[in-house]
Amino acid sequence: MGGGSCFNALHGLKPLMLMLVVQFTSVGVNLFYKLAVNGGMDLRLIIAYRFTFAPVFLAPIAFFVERKSRPKLTRAILLQSFFSGLFGGALSQNLYIASLSLTSPTFASAITQLIPAITFVLAVSFGLERLNLRSVGGKAKVLGTSMGIGGAMLMTFYRGVAIDLWTTHVDLVHGSDQQQPHLEAAAAAAASHDEFAHRVLGCLLALASSFGWALWLIIQAKMGEKYPSYYSSAALLSFMAAIQSLGFALCVDRDWNHWKLGWNIRLLTVLYLGIVGTGVSVTCTTLCISMRGPLYASVFGPLVLVLVALVGSLVLEEKLHLGSVLGAVLIIGGLYAVLWGKSKDIKKMNQSVPTTTSFEDQESTAGSVVEIVSLPPDNNKGNNNMNESTVTNSQHDRIET
Repeated sequence: MGGGSCFNALHGLKPLMLMLVVQFTSVGVNLFYKLAVNGGMDLRLIIAYRFTFAPVFLAPIAFFVERKSRPKLTRAILLQSFFSGLFGGALSQNLYIASLSLTSPTFASAITQLIPAITFVLAVSFGLERLNLRSVGGKAKVLGTSMGIGGAMLMTFYRGVAIDLWTTHVDLVHGSDQQQPHLEAAAAAAASHDEFAHRVLGCLLALASSFGWALWLIIQAKMGEKYPSYYSSAALLSFMAAIQSLGFALCVDRDWNHWKLGWNIRLLTVLYLGIVGTGVSVTCTTLCISMRGPLYASVFGPLVLVLVALVGSLVLEEKLHLGSVLGAVLIIGGLYAVLWGKSKDIKKMNQSVPTTTSFEDQESTAGSVVEIVSLPPDNNKGNNNMNESTVTNSQHDRIET
């Protein structure tokens, strides 16, 4: 009995653990992005390599693990995979880096924290989430989503006093101030194009990137209903995104010297981004979406800002500030509120699932009130079987013994 309860508890924590894995891999993605850019690599090429290595890693796993259970690959699934690769990969990533050159990393990252709100609106519109503000769970989800966005904005726009908790004397990008042409170019572009029109365009690009990512979560939820093969689904997304991002990168940069990797940080970056940052991360996200829905997967996004701030203070000699701490508290509190609201919804759904109750079980519950949820009668079978001892009307019958 105890073992079964422990197993059920661990199974219930599976979506949470999956999304925590995704967020920790995202911390590595941010770190390797920074290291590669400081080494002089173009972000558009990094994105192209990222989605090229991912299907190479995922395809063999999908073939051997899901070869017996994989549904038939139809045109509809291929079309959904194409749009998943577009909105969840090539388009959203390239729109985001384009917004960086017109605004700033701080402003662009703040806009992307609207993904949970956009996902919530889309999920309600497509019937994947219920907006029931009369229930406690519905209020908690709205409040938690708002708290997460507010905490992300606070971390982005408010610094406050520096908090010196520890000093590791580790700086992975030390001495790289002379080796960051792309960062200097982005800063120069932001300074020279600080006009209102360019900032508006950068904001729109960041919003489009966030909308694309949120739309991918919705498409993936729909795709998972008919194609519940998560390794194959992630491989298809990566393959489509690889074709799209490679085509775009080749259009903007045909200098093969820029495409060279070598045995350096460039190769390590694209390997990590392809295998862990895309292969592992996308698989975990698709599995979590199938278990808890797109909103659940999206609310963990602002948590990356907290983890990146902590890791940056440890290995990049970056200072923690009061705004980061206060924002982290809001983000974690909002995340807990959404998780609590989702758990209330799940309990309510489980209680509303029709169950059959025999009269022998009713007699064994003397002195209690038994609520029987009846099933509709089956016209194809007779009603003389012993296991058909349930009430066959569509209403709840209350029996007091």
